[in-house]
Amino acid sequence: MPSTPDQDAGRLDPALRRLIGVILLGGIMGLLDGTMVAVAVDTLVAEFDTSLSAVGWVSTSYLLALTLAIPVTSWAVDRFGGRRLWLFGLLLFLAGSLASALAWNVGSLVAFRVLQGLGAGVLDPLVLTLLARAAGPRRAGRVMGLMGVVLSLGPVFGPALGGVVLEWLGWRGMFLINLPVGVVAFVLALRVVPADPPGTGTAPSRLDVVGLALLAPGFAAGILALSQAAEHAAFTTWSVLAPLAAGVALLAGYTLRARRHPAPLVDPRLFTRPSFTASVTIMALTGLTMFATLFVLPLYFQQAHGHSALVAGLLVAPFGLGGAVAMPLAGRLSDRLGSRSLARGGALLAVLGALALTQTTARTAEVWTALAALAVGLGLGCVSAPTMGALYRTLPGPLVPQGSSVLYMLNQLGASIGIAVVALIVQTAGADDAVRGFHGVHWFAVGAIAVILAGTTLLPGRPPARPAGGAADSTDDAPGDTADGTADAEAVQRALS
Repeated sequence: MPSTPDQDAGRLDPALRRLIGVILLGGIMGLLDGTMVAVAVDTLVAEFDTSLSAVGWVSTSYLLALTLAIPVTSWAVDRFGGRRLWLFGLLLFLAGSLASALAWNVGSLVAFRVLQGLGAGVLDPLVLTLLARAAGPRRAGRVMGLMGVVLSLGPVFGPALGGVVLEWLGWRGMFLINLPVGVVAFVLALRVVPADPPGTGTAPSRLDVVGLALLAPGFAAGILALSQAAEHAAFTTWSVLAPLAAGVALLAGYTLRARRHPAPLVDPRLFTRPSFTASVTIMALTGLTMFATLFVLPLYFQQAHGHSALVAGLLVAPFGLGGAVAMPLAGRLSDRLGSRSLARGGALLAVLGALALTQTTARTAEVWTALAALAVGLGLGCVSAPTMGALYRTLPGPLVPQGSSVLYMLNQLGASIGIAVVALIVQTAGADDAVRGFHGVHWFAVGAIAVILAGTTLLPGRPPARPAGGAADSTDDAPGDTADGTADAEAVQRALS
């Protein structure tokens, strides 16, 4: 029986499948590294004889560096070509991994994690950009759902793998295992990732260095303020207020300048689109909720139940497993049903799971905590894939690279804030009442998910029916794209205006 046009549009050809596999192999390293460290928090505190907030910077510095590299990657992808940039990002990430494994104190580890995060900040937005260009808008939900499986593997396998590696190889092994995977990913990328000529896309000839100089320290200052609040258990000290005021001033300065700049790193006009604003806000809050939960659950199992890092990592796995199951299904369904109803149902499930976690105590059976975490993971998975698919279905083709960068940048910034808030809440509660601190984190997650639920009303509903007999690939290429997947600058200006 012959296939219909809709079936052809949704089918993934072998070349696209190979590209997806190779791209996600490179991208998964950063995802695993961002989550493996969660189970090593207690180990690193004891190893370096330091505080929880200081060790929190081992994860926060990585995520923050990743976040700050993303807008530069948005500029560089068309300036130098996606393939060259992908290979460079792999090499930078591997160099940071090796250096992190050789760190001699918490300060050096934080510094080397910055290098590693910069490499991940090159790779991660390229995952979105390269796959969105290859898939086209008609297959956006399916490809984003497949990508969501790998995105969820970090929370599934990261804590468990981190526990195994920590048990047998020590904390340095968590960084060394990236080396063989990275070498394989590099060799395969040389063969599979298609070459794209640089200099034919939307990027201006010069990077907006002044904008970067405002944006990067602005984000960093805000995260530093949260970290200092956790360190001193107070908000009204100069060490908190000074970086907070500096961060607000820098970000306000960037916003004012970006409105007048012809080619800013992040164009504020993108946020005049309600669906885009809703998508990136939801993904920021999803990142915040996911990493806050991922960071606090191992601490709960280790401190409240006395489990080892390995057991704690295994008990956290259901949280990520929920996302791994939900994202591909929700992503595929969103191509037919739209994003709004799926994301709304996911947010409701996630908020119920988070509410259940607010009731756990040191006497609560681990199975109930794991089931509640599974519900949160399932719910967030049903939010994430449809939300990402909505962005790529509604954003004009010329804006996909910058839209991808903003989406991932805010998602990772939310993750950085989530970890900093966990350290603030848990350390403020004190070691004598750790469970109260864990409850505070989960109530914080409930509030974030409630905002996600409100934001789903702005996501697009069911997509319009495709005309019968239309060409199977007539809309697979995003509007405004040239033959090599890039877009001209005039198309970007038309799309923004």
